[in-house]
Amino acid sequence: MGLDTAYMEEGPTRKELGSVQEERDLGVTITTDLKSFSQCIKSMATARMVIGMVRRNFRHLDIDDFRLIYKIYIRQHLEFCIQAWFPYFVKDIEILERVQEGATNLVPQLRECSYPARLKKIGITSLKDRRLREDMIEVYKLLTGK
Repeated sequence: MGLDTAYMEEGPTRKELGSVQEERDLGVTITTDLKSFSQCIKSMATARMVIGMVRRNFRHLDIDDFRLIYKIYIRQHLEFCIQAWFPYFVKDIEILERVQEGATNLVPQLRECSYPARLKKIGITSLKDRRLREDMIEVYKLLTGK
């Protein structure tokens, strides 16, 4: 039995399993090359749908309302199971960051500000910084046995 062919026992005979380029398991898309681009695209699309829903249903958002809505409804799609498919290519990181940047434009009084200034005024951090923080927390837990 080679590495590229898998078999499944089926009664007295063996049945060859086919191969796929992409598989979705527990909401995470895994590709044969283990790159996270497909998952980034799917996360981006889902988050943008939610942003569109928020844009249609909330005519005017102030900073506090946006922060609450963003943390509850939007950010979860950009960070879902991120430890399993951690984006490491610059293009993947930028795709997700652009979605957050677009979401921050939902606050009318901040549209003229730069993206880092909007993040600071809203009181949230970039997705890249959040991933780094979560990684450091996990390393601390591993090193201290927690």
